[in-house]
Amino acid sequence: MAKYRNVHIDFWQDGFVLDLTPEEKYFYLYMMTNSKTTQCGIYELPYRIMETETGYNRETVQKLIERFVDYGKVAYNEPTKEIILLNWAKYNFINSPKVTARIKKELEDVKHKPFVQLYLSQLVRYGYPIDTLSIDYVYKEKEKEKKKEKENEKIPYDEIISFLNEKASKSYRSSTQKTRDLIKARWNDGFNLGDFKRVIHIKTKEWLNDQEMNQYLRPETLFGNKFEGYLNQKEVRHAPASIGSDKPSDAAEYDELSL
Repeated sequence: MAKYRNVHIDFWQDGFVLDLTPEEKYFYLYMMTNSKTTQCGIYELPYRIMETETGYNRETVQKLIERFVDYGKVAYNEPTKEIILLNWAKYNFINSPKVTARIKKELEDVKHKPFVQLYLSQLVRYGYPIDTLSIDYVYKEKEKEKKKEKENEKIPYDEIISFLNEKASKSYRSSTQKTRDLIKARWNDGFNLGDFKRVIHIKTKEWLNDQEMNQYLRPETLFGNKFEGYLNQKEVRHAPASIGSDKPSDAAEYDELSL
């Protein structure tokens, strides 16, 4: 982060600035020179930081942010607490290898990705050379998306959960993150679709008609750390009716069942 920020001498003669109230001028200048600013003009600026550094209370800070959003000078993303100064590139873009490298790194760290596209559109608008900067960024983002898509396509979450729901008469969702994490963990252990179906088949045959054990026909039990044990368990035609001995728990050990 730079130790100082330059303010163009024409700032105070800008038509927009001339029409601002004293309070707005101060806050506008603050947004361009505060301790969190970056080379690309996108940075995290939580309300509590604005309160501390400006001396304004929360209500005033929120009111001022909303005004500048309405003026079309900034955009603010509440979930990530990031702000983008929409005319920042006009006065602060320096076309040098060192600065370009710095901007690339900053753009990679931006959490709210639509802000990155806004920044790149500014460079186009003001006629700055962006080939290297934009191509590198877009390429990296596409690679990340492809990698994520490939990973999701590789693991048949939907087919596994659909098979479980069909066999056990359940209504689990393949989109639940905890369920996906369990399936992914077993998949990364080297197990395949056939293994998942075999475990589901074995345990539904054993537990489906058992009032006590039926509740354990769920992803967290079937796809947990006992998955391999279930996979190697011999199929039973009739599950034993004993209570407690076969109830899954962290301390329980399962003996292989024979026909």
